[in-house]
Amino acid sequence: MRDELLDVLACPACGGRLVAAATTLSCAACAAVYATRAGIPDLRLPGDERSDAVREFYAVAPFPGYPPRFSLSALRARAGRSELARALDAAIPGDARVLEVGCGTGQMSLYLATADRLVVGADFQRASLALGQAAAERFAVEGVAFVETDLRRPGLRAGAFDVVLALGCLHHTPDPRRSFAAIARLVRPGGVVVITLYHALARLPHRLRRGVARLFNYKLVPFDPVLRDRAGEPARRDAWLRDQYLHPEEHRHLLGEVRRWFRENDVAFVRTLPPCLFGSPELADDDLFEPAGDDWRFEEALTQVRWIPLLAAEGGVFATIGRRAPEA
Repeated sequence: MRDELLDVLACPACGGRLVAAATTLSCAACAAVYATRAGIPDLRLPGDERSDAVREFYAVAPFPGYPPRFSLSALRARAGRSELARALDAAIPGDARVLEVGCGTGQMSLYLATADRLVVGADFQRASLALGQAAAERFAVEGVAFVETDLRRPGLRAGAFDVVLALGCLHHTPDPRRSFAAIARLVRPGGVVVITLYHALARLPHRLRRGVARLFNYKLVPFDPVLRDRAGEPARRDAWLRDQYLHPEEHRHLLGEVRRWFRENDVAFVRTLPPCLFGSPELADDDLFEPAGDDWRFEEALTQVRWIPLLAAEGGVFATIGRRAPEA
């Protein structure tokens, strides 16, 4: 195991330092032993019933899937169509330690594993991680590693990462507020945390579609552009259908709630994507981690109403960026 990866891992039971052997990791503090299988450390402790239901859900159809005959250039081209992905790649330093929690099959982790970055993709579903690991080996991407762990008690060292990403996973946990507190501790002082969540208002069009789809036993799903685009890729279409319409755990949030999470964990609000202010300039690729400027809460509330049609196509997901307070 690479020393730089071992340096960011920790015992999920006690937080102690881990010592690597051929196929195991042992805790120097509490002597717990964890297996490493197919290059993926197993640092997941038993979860609660609701978390286990989500993990079993993704075992059936890991999300997002890899299309047949997929290539690294195709992955980068697809990810590059996302404004958030492009902005992250431009803003994250070339030598940063990056953690993506809830990485699924690891496509964002692979995309960001360039230059001298160490990108760790963490998830509690081994089937998803195995797809990411296989893709990394097939594409010869050396700057990425995958770890099986649960963000409730992550097998990752506190304060070890320059950037922590939680893209679309917190709203599928039983307690998103508590889950955010767990990942905020993994960011170094002065580091950046980026989360994406379902917006309570912008998710409304999708919830209406889901209600209609339920009436037709999901044989007919009206006005979903992603399902339409994936008509020729049955596996990826089914994965989107399950993730968006059949998920056992889903929460929706407003920006004010996320701001409270930030304050509770000494994380300063930086910006949202889309912007939460009227007339905000276009996002420059290197500005994602820079504060958006003064805001007015009433204007912020009105802007979130505008997000309803803006975010409807992708299920109402918005991003919030924060920076952990530096050491005194």
